[in-house]
Amino acid sequence: MRPILNLLWAVLGGGLLTALEYVLAGLVLCVTIIGIPFGVQCFKLAGLALFPFGKDFNDSRPRGVVNLPFNIVWLLLAGIWICITHLTLALGLAVSIIGIPFALQHVKLAMLALMPFGVQVREAR
Repeated sequence: MRPILNLLWAVLGGGLLTALEYVLAGLVLCVTIIGIPFGVQCFKLAGLALFPFGKDFNDSRPRGVVNLPFNIVWLLLAGIWICITHLTLALGLAVSIIGIPFALQHVKLAMLALMPFGVQVREAR
């Protein structure tokens, strides 16, 4: 069932377009040395945005010295806007019964988009 949902997600739920946007943003950010950590997070979000069904992430962030400042910078410059975008898409998809599973995936991406540093994406059980 997960492969079918991932295929439908890529075509109908906006997964392919969202993943492409994350990849392009990651490539632009990786042009500079300062942007590389943020570009890597965009690539992580792109992987989850392309095939979100069957994946989950742990929210137990290590209290690292680097993760907190990077998460704050990410949140202020991009995270809030990415979260609002995903929540808006989720609201639009939740209008129909068929769109509810896709809306839940956008909510999952919105939560990860707020503070992605220190979060590990893994296969769901």
